Amino acid sequence: MNTSTRHAPVTTVVRPALPAAVLRALGIAAAALAFAVPAAHAQSPCLADLDGNGVVGAADLARLLGNWGACPGCPSDINDDGQVNAADLSTLLGFWGESCAPLPWATVLEFEPNPSVVTNSSLRAAIAATGLPWRVRDNGTNIEMTLIPPGLFIMGCSPSNAFPCYDQESPAHFVTLTNAYYMGRYEVTQAQWTAQTGSNPSSFQSASAQVPAQQVPSRPVESVTVAAIEGFLAATNLRLPTEAEWEYACRAGTATAFHGFAGVPNGTNDDTLFGDIAWFGLNGNGQTHPVGQKAQNGFGLFDMSGNVIEYVSDWYSETYYSSSPSTNPTGPATGTYRVIRGGGWGFTSRFGRSSWRGFTSAPGGADYHYGFRVARNP
Repeated sequence: MNTSTRHAPVTTVVRPALPAAVLRALGIAAAALAFAVPAAHAQSPCLADLDGNGVVGAADLARLLGNWGACPGCPSDINDDGQVNAADLSTLLGFWGESCAPLPWATVLEFEPNPSVVTNSSLRAAIAATGLPWRVRDNGTNIEMTLIPPGLFIMGCSPSNAFPCYDQESPAHFVTLTNAYYMGRYEVTQAQWTAQTGSNPSSFQSASAQVPAQQVPSRPVESVTVAAIEGFLAATNLRLPTEAEWEYACRAGTATAFHGFAGVPNGTNDDTLFGDIAWFGLNGNGQTHPVGQKAQNGFGLFDMSGNVIEYVSDWYSETYYSSSPSTNPTGPATGTYRVIRGGGWGFTSRFGRSSWRGFTSAPGGADYHYGFRVARNP
């Protein structure tokens, strides 16, 4: 993961005076802050906006002081030297009162990655190193998204205990993604699709014994053509993830057949645990289910396996892995079929493995097994 230093050092920082009320509330003597120190100056006040409220102020100062001392990977360690100390304090004070609008298209829900969700400390550090908020909501569509940081992973064949890989999943190979991106936390729902397009093509629009009427709008949209999806994306400034982005986000630091979840953070090859993360053939009751009801993965993403199979942006080639680039692969330049990922409500656990890749015709045709989730560049 990329945890390199984010900022270049400067010699001194001129800090504005802190309000006396803030000093009293924090129990800090004004003289204790009246010094100039070498500082690792942030490129943006957003790195000093530790609570993600859009302004560098007293709450950020309190958070930094509360983390004083050794704190590797901690957002309060603004200069990434493993310590929250005078250099970080100096940087924060240099941006006192400044506004932070890291993503004008989004509302920040949580700036720092929640350690109870992103349990892998290396992934948390990689997210923090981007200086971008972890969990946001796209203002145009109300789609919730989480940040996926740059990183290196092994893409391809990871068999489960019950099922081997298909030929098109090999060879397993190293892939580097050099850019952070946002990934839809959930599959796009019927409600979100209808709000944007004014219609709903989905086959599962009725209530059932498992899905009450009030939850139907939260089922994933399906029976959508690739052409219709592309229209939705063009209207919203969103995009489909690449196949590599999808698998990296699904794995969330794991190399097993199935991604990790609460109690099994390192992932598993055990097919009997698949129902903890997915609606599939053995528990789906022949239908889709409202998004977000199964366990999330280590990036905070739901339904990466099961529910609906998801389109990605790549054209399909069975032998692509033998010649694909090792950095930011985007699939063949042309093709007949579009790659699909993640398994679905009517399939076995074999198709929900992190490495499984299939194909379906594009841009024609729609199928009630297929839906999608969105991605977006920061």
